[in-house]
Amino acid sequence: MTAIEIIQWGGPEVLQACRRTTPQPGPGEVLIKVAAAGVNRPDVMQRKGLYPPPPGASDIPGLEIAGEIVALGDGVGVPAVGSWVCALVTGGGYAEYCSAAAALCLPIPKGLGPVEAAAVPETFFTVWTNVFERGGLRAGESVLVHGGGSGIGTTAIQLARVFGATVFVTAGSAEKCRFCERLGARAINYREEDFVDRIQTLTEGKGVNLILDMIGGPYLQRNLSCLAVDGRLVVIAVQGGAKAEINLLPIFLNRLTLTGSTLRPRSVNEKAAIANALRQNVWPLLESGQVKPVVYANYPLVEASEAHSLMESGRHVGKIVLSVV
Repeated sequence: MTAIEIIQWGGPEVLQACRRTTPQPGPGEVLIKVAAAGVNRPDVMQRKGLYPPPPGASDIPGLEIAGEIVALGDGVGVPAVGSWVCALVTGGGYAEYCSAAAALCLPIPKGLGPVEAAAVPETFFTVWTNVFERGGLRAGESVLVHGGGSGIGTTAIQLARVFGATVFVTAGSAEKCRFCERLGARAINYREEDFVDRIQTLTEGKGVNLILDMIGGPYLQRNLSCLAVDGRLVVIAVQGGAKAEINLLPIFLNRLTLTGSTLRPRSVNEKAAIANALRQNVWPLLESGQVKPVVYANYPLVEASEAHSLMESGRHVGKIVLSVV
């Protein structure tokens, strides 16, 4: 099969097409003929040598796919051969075939094609578990999402809105701010305004109930200053750095919660619980059109390096996808 491998740590040019043996599904797994694969920030980190695959995972990048099931491993009855699914995987997505845990395969929502479906798993799993499960966002609350124009951001805006929350976002251009506002958020251009001051103004000094952060260290103290009493800060990436020195007083004076998580190393059973929650709570929204993945660009598989260049440029709004067929 054709796949994209990382020939050495480095820039987008180290992604090269190669020939690999088609994987075989293990117990509890299915083999998927990949139609499309999502491109995510962790793929970029893996390419740079900063995010190694967990033990047993493929060294081929790619954490989400959509395609047709062509073979079943031992113990798998559902989904059946011939089913079209999207799936969360621990690696191997940038290839013509990829094995996936059967429990992490979800039917492609009605009305979506494979390219849109491939933009769903990694982002929707991440947003659901961090915003609604770990972050505990409820109707009537407010949330600040950093990186509103990203795949995570555009997903978080839509889900938070449909579940009855007020959404604020930061974004780095007027175009991205306008796009986020069309999705239903109040947008703050962090290059032109101080988001702490703006949040205080927009919330009349009350702050927000929840913050979803991908920046990390440089934003930590500023995020704490934006939280309401009993507010929660969920950190899911550290694009600005992993370390910070903070004043702890706001945490215990305002009863704040600081937490975070990562998805890839979790067990299949843990991720299957998230998949079941998505099937019950989010799939009806996707099928009704109330929520929709935002796909900015679609590249052929062999142009994975161009897709990574686009991601690192920061020009995109929403998701980048590779088409395999």
